[in-house]
Amino acid sequence: MERTKVKNILLISLLTTSLLFTGFVPTGSRAPEFRLKRVVIDAGHGGKDPGTVGYISKEKDVALKVALQVGKYVEEMLPGVEVIYTRKTDVFLELKERSNIANRNKADLFISIHCNAATNRTVFGTETFVMGNKNMEANFDIVKRENAVILLEDDYKENYEGFDPSSPESYMMFNLMQKAYFAGSISLASKLEDDFTNRVNRHSRGVKQAPFYVLWTTSMPSVLVEIGFLSNAGEEKYLNSSDGQTYLSSAIFRSIKAYKEEIESM
Repeated sequence: MERTKVKNILLISLLTTSLLFTGFVPTGSRAPEFRLKRVVIDAGHGGKDPGTVGYISKEKDVALKVALQVGKYVEEMLPGVEVIYTRKTDVFLELKERSNIANRNKADLFISIHCNAATNRTVFGTETFVMGNKNMEANFDIVKRENAVILLEDDYKENYEGFDPSSPESYMMFNLMQKAYFAGSISLASKLEDDFTNRVNRHSRGVKQAPFYVLWTTSMPSVLVEIGFLSNAGEEKYLNSSDGQTYLSSAIFRSIKAYKEEIESM
């Protein structure tokens, strides 16, 4: 019963997405077919924005390696699914442009890959975020850090209409649930954390909600995945290892594949 309920919610979400893009309201009893055709993979940070910095590495470099490996798996093993990268090299990209790339290409899925950090250097594990404000206070340090790239951009006050990533008041303007895509985002996020736990044997810190700018402005199911903590020496070593990157990339790929199979079976 619970599985049927989740499928119904997902179907409603996907139908809403279809209507938003086409403006078409079906009059028959059969729902329009939905297929996963285009995935945008976003390697967080880049160029003059290193992201969080660990003992031996920078977030921008680890995120890029994993993003490229995920994309390679999708290209090789999911024929018919186009992969679009927000960046394939160490370049700086404005935060707004990341979601613009996904929107311009009418992507069906957006995945932003990041590494985490904490003042408590014993903290470790994965966590995946969808757009929302539940428990925002607990996640506000992460939100500020990932949105702070805005401050490195020229004319950011004009481009982002006065939005200040360090001010809680600024987040009042966010569309907090992104209702048309929320169910799809939750479905993918849950698959990611389940695979990290059950297939890769990583500690999962769960699926969470937070008002990340790239999730707010994308017009499709979207997640931001933190693959581990560079502030934890042991986890940073894992994130920089060939095996670690292969296992994490495989988990993200399997989650995309499972999401594709789920929505196309409805």
